[in-house]
Amino acid sequence: MGDHGSKADGPRVLADLNALRAFGAYKTGVHRPTFSKPHIQSLQWLAKKLPEAGLTAEIDGIGNVFGTSAKLGPKLLAGSHLESQNFAGWLDGPLGVIYALEAARVINTDPTVKGVVEVASWCDEEGHFGHFLGSRSYVGDVSKQDIDAARDRTDGRAMRDALQAGGLAGRPRKTAEPGRHIGYLEAHIEQGRTLEGSQLGIGVVTSIVGIWQFQIVVTGEQNHAGTTRMKDRKDAGIAAARLCVAIDDRFPASAGARTVWTTGRITLDPGAPSIIPGLADVLFQVRDDNSEVVERLEALLGEIAAEISATSGCGIEVKQIRTGKPAMMDASFQRAIAEAASIFASGKSLSMPSGAGHDAQVLATIMPAGMLFVPSIGGISHHWSENTDDADIVRGAEVFVEACRRLLSR
Repeated sequence: MGDHGSKADGPRVLADLNALRAFGAYKTGVHRPTFSKPHIQSLQWLAKKLPEAGLTAEIDGIGNVFGTSAKLGPKLLAGSHLESQNFAGWLDGPLGVIYALEAARVINTDPTVKGVVEVASWCDEEGHFGHFLGSRSYVGDVSKQDIDAARDRTDGRAMRDALQAGGLAGRPRKTAEPGRHIGYLEAHIEQGRTLEGSQLGIGVVTSIVGIWQFQIVVTGEQNHAGTTRMKDRKDAGIAAARLCVAIDDRFPASAGARTVWTTGRITLDPGAPSIIPGLADVLFQVRDDNSEVVERLEALLGEIAAEISATSGCGIEVKQIRTGKPAMMDASFQRAIAEAASIFASGKSLSMPSGAGHDAQVLATIMPAGMLFVPSIGGISHHWSENTDDADIVRGAEVFVEACRRLLSR
């Protein structure tokens, strides 16, 4: 286990997380959307901390923060993100960044470990301007045109303007150097109740789900709500509602054990009480770690749409607007986390898939990747009441540091 001092320092980890919590504090959580002033402050805070781990800090042209080392030997990349959803939790993202910082502080000063931990904070994992923009930029999957076109989903602000306001305009974007890292390790709160419900301390992530998004446009006939007889109507709103209910009725028979689907938004046009809606716009999402299951469900979605269209007299168009391939986590990374949990978490770990998307799935496209989960109280996340017990945070840090050590010592 290395010399004295080569274990995570629990109070230091908690102090760092609480320091970050002050940037954009909101109730017991944070409001720190991408490129907001509190977000930029959190990036600068991290950049000032990285030299403590013997790392050179750099904030690149898309708002990623990197801590890099000139030392020879194997290098492990670790990190997460610092921005939050709107009015959301204090641990979703920062936990993984602080674990990475702590692993770098401990391991990079330990003479018994021959390698180094490098740190990354990826920008906009939460998708204020696009999905996984920071990590996708690093793997070469974001063009200049993508950044030109990106707009803040909340207020429509252009990403170029946000970069300018944050003092990041004109900086180069950093991309991965092939072969530099033995892989990428990320820690995160579970954002679910599996660990808490099983009284387990650590989740060893086996896979990260793919996310498929669809826009369903229902075209009916806009008309007067008082003078149009019921039998003469082509009501896009009713057709959209029937479609959602039919999906819920028929998807279970074709879904996998862990498939989930969500109708996240229905917009009716023109959206007035005295007008029969002529148009309904539906945003629908399916998540699974098996692409074949989703392909089967996509075909079923098309069948359901055709049937509702025929019975309602409305046109229904289903467009796939996002695909996210599932990512498998590297077996040796899973083993390192489980071994570390056997030392620091009384062996109380569970292998489990991630139902949420994470930067690790992007990094997994170019290098081996692994993920560690710690419990979420009540399974709550993406809300200001999100929390994890201090003891679970410290235990997770100890397991994370030990997993990093094992990966670098192989």
